[in-house]
Amino acid sequence: MAQNETNRANGMSRAVDRATDSNTFERVARAGHVMSGFVHLLIAYIIIQLAFGTGGNADQSGALGALAAKPGGRFVLWVAMVAFIAMALWRLAETVLGPHVTEKSGGDGDDTSLLDRAKAFGLAVVYFAFAFSAYQFASGGGKSSGQQNAGMSARLMESGGGKILLVVVGLVAIAIGGYHIYKGASKNFLDDLKGTPSKLVEPLGVVGCVAKGLVIAGAGVLVIVAVVNADPSKATGLDGAVKTLGSAPFGQFLLVLAGLGIAAYGLYSFVMARYARM
Repeated sequence: MAQNETNRANGMSRAVDRATDSNTFERVARAGHVMSGFVHLLIAYIIIQLAFGTGGNADQSGALGALAAKPGGRFVLWVAMVAFIAMALWRLAETVLGPHVTEKSGGDGDDTSLLDRAKAFGLAVVYFAFAFSAYQFASGGGKSSGQQNAGMSARLMESGGGKILLVVVGLVAIAIGGYHIYKGASKNFLDDLKGTPSKLVEPLGVVGCVAKGLVIAGAGVLVIVAVVNADPSKATGLDGAVKTLGSAPFGQFLLVLAGLGIAAYGLYSFVMARYARM
């Protein structure tokens, strides 16, 4: 029995290894970075609009909704869905084989840590979620994620277990945000790149990662504040964090800075499409 399970596991690893040998698969997966870059640039545009008094949802749903409303936007969303699915599948391959599978001989990922594989799996979940959101807006059924988050938070706050779950979600968001901040400030993101990118890449990565980390961490803090104050309207994700920032002293200035920071991450995503180690 144990031998059969080992053989099946080895067979799956070999199949995944063969799949990642495909140049077409890699190129479509890299397109996921391009689409992520466009989404971040749209979010940045919405944030800067908010700074000057124009409404909008400063999150992924707001960006996808704005794109869907443009001529040809739904076609672009179908393309984005395919690219996001390819990137998600690539991350699942990294979960099995370890990161940077194209750099390994024979797909041997035994020297990679469990944390590396867990991060790859987490990214796979994120990209599958991106793909699902793109599908919803492409097919005309997209909704504001902020409203959905607030509604779900309200239901969870009706029980003690739900409140604990929300606090855990908030802490996880703070940890993810903190990781992005550390990755940007320490310039560890350069380890994810190959070749010799332009000197402009470093400041883009630093500013972009730190800005994104601050917004994600801010969203996590708001979830915990929502639980403490029993106010689910605060738990609206990135959009809520951005709008809370705008209501602070010098809010307009801070929103412009946040928009420029998220735009920097969007441009860095384009760099990833070309230079990311995969």
